[in-house]
Amino acid sequence: MFEGQPQTELEAKMKSSPEFRQLYYRHQELDKQVLDAELGVLPINDMTLGQMKREKLAAKDRLLRMYDTH
Repeated sequence: MFEGQPQTELEAKMKSSPEFRQLYYRHQELDKQVLDAELGVLPINDMTLGQMKREKLAAKDRLLRMYDTH
């Protein structure tokens, strides 16, 4: 998600904002769960998968807004 950004900036944002750090790790967790579900490793129904994807997208949008105000 922040591939084009310097790692030092991302780390500084994570240190200065516990909310950003928590949301970043939640997004990472959701990303892994969605991938596992799509690969068939994590058996969940389509409704739950859709909900996870929406939550992941909302987290990404919020993270990007928070990062841009940095």
